[in-house]
This record gives sequence, C-alpha cells and structure tokens, in this order.
Amino acid sequence: MSEPVLTALEALKWFENASDNWRKFLTTNPEILSISCDIAGAVTVAQLLQHIVAVELRWSERIARLPETNYEQIPFGSVDAIYATHDRAVDIFHKSLAADLDWDQTIDFVTRTYGPASASRKTIFFHAMFHSTRHYAQLGTLIRQHGYKADWVADYLFMGITLP
Repeated sequence: MSEPVLTALEALKWFENASDNWRKFLTTNPEILSISCDIAGAVTVAQLLQHIVAVELRWSERIARLPETNYEQIPFGSVDAIYATHDRAVDIFHKSLAADLDWDQTIDFVTRTYGPASASRKTIFFHAMFHSTRHYAQLGTLIRQHGYKADWVADYLFMGITLP
C-alpha cells in the first residue's frame, strides 16, 4: 500500500491560486489595505501582506542561495507593489524546483524572530507555502469582521473537486 503524496508543484499551485485570488480581491477593494490588523506584528492589512510576501521572497532567496532582500525594503504601499514582491518569489520558487538542487541539504539562516537556525530546503519550501496560507486564512477572518466576503473557496479540496 502506498501513501498519498502532495508534491512541491501541487503545493505551489495551491499557493499561487490563493495568492491570485487575494490579489484580485484586494485590487477590487484596495481600501482593505488600511484596515487595522494585529497579526504578525502588523498594524494594517498592508503590513500583514508585506510580512506575507517578504517571507515568501526571503525563503525563496534562501533556497536558491541568493542574497536576502532586507525586510524593510519590501514595499507595501499598494496591491501592485505587494504582489510584485510575491511574483519575484514565485519566479525563484519555480526556478529552484526546476534546478538540480539537493532538497535535503540543510541551510543556515537567521530569522527575525528566533535568530540563527537551520533547516532543509524541503522544510523551508513547504514552510513558505503553508505560512502564506495560514496568514491568508487569518486575513479572511479579519475582512469578514469588517463586512467583506471573499468570493472564492480557499480549501485545497477545490483544487481537484468535481461537483454535479
């Protein structure tokens, strides 16, 4: 008997789907960026989104062994600026998955919260995918409390469901 496997490309596809839906929603409702927010040390939704895309970019850079972008340099003044950073990260993730990398190789890095640490490329990759998903779920709750409702289903089930 074999166990089911979620591949890196499948996780990346779900990650991109969620991000694309949020980008469209926020482009239509840019005022959401100014909503107060206390998630991940943010003061506004724009700062939460900065955190989300900064983490994506910095993990992708670590995986690819590229110089890390300074967190404070990540723009969050508009939906376009926020998702331009996301697009850079996605490009690096795709290139890394296409490259001949050792995904079990341990990488040393410094986190903003916990200081020096190390983890395998594989662990870092999946953490990046699920980190964004977790914060987008928190954002979904926050915007509902302010009268907004996302117009898509974010559950992974809908990546492959057939409805009658």
